[in-house]
Amino acid sequence: MNRVRIQHIPYHPPIQPTVKQQVNATTKQSFIDHLKQASDQQLKISKHATERLNERNIAISEGEWQQITEKVFEAKDKGVNKPLVLLDQAALVVSAKNATVITVLDRNEAKEQLFTNIDGTIVL
Repeated sequence: MNRVRIQHIPYHPPIQPTVKQQVNATTKQSFIDHLKQASDQQLKISKHATERLNERNIAISEGEWQQITEKVFEAKDKGVNKPLVLLDQAALVVSAKNATVITVLDRNEAKEQLFTNIDGTIVL
């Protein structure tokens, strides 16, 4: 009788990264994605808001726009959809959801207004 010799070959499953390695990889990737997205984020200014800026001679510096943009997107991350942004010289109603400045008022004019349909306020 012929004997067949069976050789046992141990099975080694593929090496899986540890949970910590998986979390670190995900966190790093998420941070990189967030950073890229944040650098691409810009506020648009509606035609109406542009007209109001011109009519009311409101000048907002590049630095102020950058600060407004950062705070609006920070507010959006916290669930705010339509913040009122208060500056020394102006008040802006912004759609964080659409990343668009809806309207702009002179700060003195804003004192006389009642703002509705906002769900947050950013004071700069």
